[in-house]
Amino acid sequence: MYSFKDISSLHTDLKNGSITCVQVVDEILKSIEEKKHLNIYLETYADSAKEQALLVDEKIKKGTAGRLAGVVIALKDNICYKGHKVSASSKILENFTSLFSATVVERLLAEDAILIGRTNCDEFAMGSSNENSAFGKVLNPVNEKTVSGGSSGGSAAAVAADLCHVALGSDTGGSIRQPASFCGVVGLKPTYGRVSRWGLLAYASSFDQIGPLTKNVDDAALILEITAGKDEYDSTASQKPISSYSKETNAPLAGKKVAYLKDCMESSGLNPEVKQRLEETIDKLKAQGITVEGVDFPYLDFLVPTYYVLTTAEASSNLSRYDGVHYGYRSPNATDLESTYKKSRTEGFGKEVKRRIMLGTFVLSAGYYDAYYSKAQKVRRLLRDKTLEILSQYDFILTPSTPSTAFEFGKNSTDPIQMYLEDIFTVQANIVGVPSISVPIGKDSTNMPIGAQLMAKPFAEGEMLAMAKGIAQLF
Repeated sequence: MYSFKDISSLHTDLKNGSITCVQVVDEILKSIEEKKHLNIYLETYADSAKEQALLVDEKIKKGTAGRLAGVVIALKDNICYKGHKVSASSKILENFTSLFSATVVERLLAEDAILIGRTNCDEFAMGSSNENSAFGKVLNPVNEKTVSGGSSGGSAAAVAADLCHVALGSDTGGSIRQPASFCGVVGLKPTYGRVSRWGLLAYASSFDQIGPLTKNVDDAALILEITAGKDEYDSTASQKPISSYSKETNAPLAGKKVAYLKDCMESSGLNPEVKQRLEETIDKLKAQGITVEGVDFPYLDFLVPTYYVLTTAEASSNLSRYDGVHYGYRSPNATDLESTYKKSRTEGFGKEVKRRIMLGTFVLSAGYYDAYYSKAQKVRRLLRDKTLEILSQYDFILTPSTPSTAFEFGKNSTDPIQMYLEDIFTVQANIVGVPSISVPIGKDSTNMPIGAQLMAKPFAEGEMLAMAKGIAQLF
């Protein structure tokens, strides 16, 4: 079987004829079938993938192939692909077929990528363990007794298990970076607005961002370079020009300044082995002449509450469209319009989604709006100002990606608060809109991956990718 290392090596092998796109796709489809017990894919696009592989092989022979020729990519099941199903892993959208493709999908296909299937995820991207899918949990390929992380757990597991070359996920509060850390791969959340959200099923519109999960930083940089940029269909997409991210990953790191949050390192919930590995990372960076200093961030305890007040409020609004009338699941037990709404939503949504919708409706309700939602918006500004203040003095902020390594199934699922705290280090980047990336920095004593997270100034993805690559090469 072909052993994928990175996109550059794949292109070399395709050009010299040692492998073809058709062979690559056939092998991956075979592997997906062999590892179907991991429950990573909800559906494979076998027919369209094989057709695309034939076309790309011809383009390679003619020398007209795009920058992603032969790269097999999986899509999280909340990203639209015309003529293919998309359900956000929810019963309420089961068997719904998309009428259009997301902007990111169009841009990948324009560069001759091969889309292989849609990956399982927490329902409507709400979860930190991939245990909330209506179609069953995803097993972590590193250790099948543990979770793959959420909500993009299927995408992270697909890359880790060699069931695709690259996967796309969405990140609302860590949903790319947390599973990347748990599965030992690279996960990139771009600056808010850097990548179009057109065709992404919304969870919380001012937080959501699409990004790649990859084997290495160079591949993440190339995917970002191709998918980023303005989009006439998304008014929140930035007009800023796109950098040549794929050419910036080897930029010199001398003179860069890194801040680590002392409050994160001193957090009582931080696993000792994760803390030790991050301390090793700091020491290795210092040994290379990079300035690394601890800074205070006194608002750590406000991150998760602020995040959940605001995101549940947005979810309450965004998910109101799924009502059993417009499209999707309609309860067979409904007798009139009111019961159609009530029964369809009650039966169609899972427990966690219903919990967040109710929380969001509560914080937006009369009498509570000012006490919760309005106050959380003010705290969001405070958190953004403090984060940007640190980034005005330092190039990057370094933290653990997650407080622990991947935990066993069921460990946190009975305690929503404990599960929400899994996002304590990742939600900051989404709250304030800055880019962030998780890279593997070794494993713990049980052989489970540990990730380090970097945050950078808005739209400084190029510099961040270079530093992330530097950190990844230390281990």
